Amino acid sequence: MLKNNPDVNYLSVENISKSFGERTLFENLSFGINKDQKIAFVAKNGSGKTSILKIINGNDTPDTGQVIMRKDIKMEFLSQEPNLDPELTIEESIFASGTEILKVIEAYEKALENPEDETAYQKAFEKMELHNAWDFETQYKQILFKLKLEDLKLKVKSLSGGQKKRLALAIILINKPDLLILDEPTNHLDLEMIEWLENYFAKENITLFMVTHDRFFLERVCNEIIELDNGKLYQYKGNYSYYLQKKEERIAAENASIDKAQNLFVKELAWMRRQPKARTTKSKSRQDDFYVIKEKAHSRRKEHVVELEINMERMGRKVIELHKITKTFGDKKILEGFDYNFKPGERIGIIGKNGTGKSTFLNMVTQTLPVDGGKVVVGETVKIGYYTQSGINPKEGQKVIDVIKEFGEYIPLAKGRTISAAQLLERFLFDRKKQYDFVDRLSGGELKRLYLCTVLIQNPNFLILDEPTNDLDIVTLNVLESFLLDYPGCLLVVSHDRYFMDKIVDHLFVFKGEGVVEDFPGNYSDFRSYEDSAEPTKAELKPVSDNKSWKQNNVKAGLTFNEQKEFNKIEKELQDLERDKAAIEKLFSDGSIADGDIEVKASELEKVLKAIDDKTERWFELSAKMEE
Repeated sequence: MLKNNPDVNYLSVENISKSFGERTLFENLSFGINKDQKIAFVAKNGSGKTSILKIINGNDTPDTGQVIMRKDIKMEFLSQEPNLDPELTIEESIFASGTEILKVIEAYEKALENPEDETAYQKAFEKMELHNAWDFETQYKQILFKLKLEDLKLKVKSLSGGQKKRLALAIILINKPDLLILDEPTNHLDLEMIEWLENYFAKENITLFMVTHDRFFLERVCNEIIELDNGKLYQYKGNYSYYLQKKEERIAAENASIDKAQNLFVKELAWMRRQPKARTTKSKSRQDDFYVIKEKAHSRRKEHVVELEINMERMGRKVIELHKITKTFGDKKILEGFDYNFKPGERIGIIGKNGTGKSTFLNMVTQTLPVDGGKVVVGETVKIGYYTQSGINPKEGQKVIDVIKEFGEYIPLAKGRTISAAQLLERFLFDRKKQYDFVDRLSGGELKRLYLCTVLIQNPNFLILDEPTNDLDIVTLNVLESFLLDYPGCLLVVSHDRYFMDKIVDHLFVFKGEGVVEDFPGNYSDFRSYEDSAEPTKAELKPVSDNKSWKQNNVKAGLTFNEQKEFNKIEKELQDLERDKAAIEKLFSDGSIADGDIEVKASELEKVLKAIDDKTERWFELSAKMEE
């Protein structure tokens, strides 16, 4: 009943509030999550997004209010810091997750040990069918392969932070929950993984509630957006494009209302000043209305639209030249004889799978990592600003404004104007009060924002950004994009954020692996269109390590991905055909077929027998290919 009712409520958040000391994150928030909704939760960094996710998941409690969840649903939570047993291997972590499908397989194994109990066997068999458990091993190995976790024997303690996050995601996807709560699911995924995850969510019946900064992901996955803005919740029944359109309309209406309130406020202020101290009932009512109008008139939004003419140091004709640079780590080839001369004002994005050497390339360009061969020549007038993934290390007891002033006091603009450190912080959503907060009180996203400001205040004419969008909220991303669109210098960016790349770069270096880098004259969407129009090649699934399993026929290296799918499907089809054959033969043997149906049933049996022969022949053909 539950599964077929699209209007069923899975979870209700009722009037929750949360404060830390004197700082109020949010107050009296209420919303619901219903079956089949795919909701994105959008808010500025530091406004309590992660706290709300933890409250929903039961890892934190609100100061007021409650979260009510339906008892008969299964919920999973993907956090930024997954809780995994460090002593287990990747595959052992899958089997330790307690997923329902493993219990179904265990019951089936027990039924096989007691074949005389036909009722128990039939029940176990039907559950295997219901959960599609026959292909469980193939399913989880395919998910792990897509998330680049091919070595199933690796222990969790030896995995990187990104690999642990991907393993936690894999376990959750394998468990197939009714409701999935996700905190930045695309972090630590390369573009190929992100696009695979998009397609996975599109075809799976999973209800989603997520925080993500990936706007392409929002556009393609979510069908509703809830925004927390200035302490209020706004709901938009549509994807990211619809949200942008409706939000713009809402802000325009709000501003028109505020303009009207301000005009009225001026008139009412004059009236208030003329009033005698003793108030009549009528004037008291008008006085109360005045304070409502005053509050509205002073609530004008602070929009951080960046329109800067940055006056950076002049760049000469020689920028950065790469002459046949080569780099390897052991047997892993990163670059081999790569040549490129950067031109003034170029805006280049770098994309490629994780581990292909994108960050290594940036370190060689900035000469923080030596090349094995060739040389890097940096022009005399080049001033590099480098935003790395390592982040910022402020001193203990420092305030936000003090951190940025260590790197610069202002950025020069055209016509002798300047933008001060405080003004830059304001543009990046640190209001004057926040600028005098201690840095250790900032959220992870706010720290990244501050780090960006320390790089920009130095006024580089060659700006290098390594994954600048990680942990930044959508509001900050829009501010950063506006700033970079006005930025006149060279720009070199590594990012998995496709929306961001489309907006600010016009040229790509595509890292293919094994030292191959493709120079592509366009942005990310141009590249995807080009790739999609190219002739597809048959990708072969990499071999996976053997393991002891309830299933005899493991995935083999000798088959392509589609052949492996076909092989597993044939096994299932043969079981169904043998069952059909036995049923028809039983009808003939006990004489229960009516005379008029004998010819029909005989024809059916002939078709079943032929199908069994054809499937069996193909099964042997694929089996032989496995052994090659």
